[in-house]
Amino acid sequence: MLNRNLVFYMMTIAFLASTGFSQTGAITNEMLMRFEKTVATDASIPPAQNAVSNNDIKKLTLNRSLIGTIDHHFAHTIKTSGVTDQKSSGRCWLFSSLNVIRPKVIKKYDMKSFEFSQNFLFFYDQLEKANLFLTAIIQTREKPLDDRTVDWLFRNPIGDGGVWSMTPGLIEKYGVVPLEIMPDTYNSENTKRMNELVSRKLRDSGMKLRAQHLEGKSLASLEKSKENMLGEIYRILVISLGTPPKDFVWRFADKKDSLIVKGNFTPVRFYREVVQANLGDYVTLMDDPSREYYKLYEIEFDRNRYDGQNWTFINVPSSEMKRWAKASILADEPMYFSCDVGKQLDSEHGILATNAFDYQSLFGVSFDMSKKDQVLSYESASSHGMALIGVDTSGTGAPTKWLLENSWGEDAAYKGNLTMTDDWFDQYMYRIVILKRFLPEKVLSVFTQKPIKLPPWDRMY
Repeated sequence: MLNRNLVFYMMTIAFLASTGFSQTGAITNEMLMRFEKTVATDASIPPAQNAVSNNDIKKLTLNRSLIGTIDHHFAHTIKTSGVTDQKSSGRCWLFSSLNVIRPKVIKKYDMKSFEFSQNFLFFYDQLEKANLFLTAIIQTREKPLDDRTVDWLFRNPIGDGGVWSMTPGLIEKYGVVPLEIMPDTYNSENTKRMNELVSRKLRDSGMKLRAQHLEGKSLASLEKSKENMLGEIYRILVISLGTPPKDFVWRFADKKDSLIVKGNFTPVRFYREVVQANLGDYVTLMDDPSREYYKLYEIEFDRNRYDGQNWTFINVPSSEMKRWAKASILADEPMYFSCDVGKQLDSEHGILATNAFDYQSLFGVSFDMSKKDQVLSYESASSHGMALIGVDTSGTGAPTKWLLENSWGEDAAYKGNLTMTDDWFDQYMYRIVILKRFLPEKVLSVFTQKPIKLPPWDRMY
């Protein structure tokens, strides 16, 4: 009798052969011999092997000729005060959003420095995301667990990441407070453990809601269970992040070190009377060359509030986007900026340049990819949000480099900021958020279109 494993192997080969598959796709000894011969006759391999096997690849490939040719001086810079620090958290979107509007408060009240409480908004962001997940579980209760939407929900119950469009809704609903009113805690600065626990609790709650539905419980009963479950999340957040204030007295020192007492505020009143930023005037622009330009797109579940709007953006080429970004900076209006910050980042010198690291010369192979192919193959996507606050220009007025206010603390990169070359902007920038008044009618008219809805597992989520 033939061995069962051998029979299975023979059946598998027969099946693959019947589908047109052949063993020509396998690595053969002849192929390996050709690889070995190519490497053995290449005199550059031994020194490269010695260097790479004993050192950090980034240090070996750093383009030294670039150092000194890119300075950190800019013809046009928006004045800011102090560099924020998101610590070990994914709250860059929240820091960057607030860094766009905080210069207005500093200028309005002639302050030395000012910072919003990111922890205050993060508390409600997490609570709202938990509610969004539980509500979505109820709404999809009729679908099987392996339905792609249900599967996505349980894979992504909550997170500390986000996009600009999540911030205005939070602020309009809950307001804002100064940093000293609700400062960061260990768990707002180090979100991993809390996120793991909240995710576990939400997954458990989601499974219980689906079980209650199978038991024949009414929708009203499920909603009541959801409220109790959300109460447990609220409890975790209060213990981890602190209790959000209902009202507070705002006091600050101006540039003359005079103590100013502005009185008692609720968070919503503080936003309306002190900040006075019309967040509805901002528009999100995306450069995704894998999709048609001058179309309006919307990504399902890319929001933090159930009663909020999905992230919606206009897709436009970066070449045109830069003209409007330059105009915004010249008018002292910072922008939210999102990019693939890890690509070609020289963090020691604070430089983002497409030729910052020369991997090709070290390995003797090309690493070139178009931006479109990078998006389609998941090689690149937006990973980090910052504030765009400066631009340098050539004699003709064309941008040569840009200044980004980061949220990694003052000791990171160049005094907390990053200098980005203009070609890096084209290759690794994905979105900016800009005031409507800087955009031409051709772009604004796109908002009259019905958005093309994309699923939550879209590459740009």
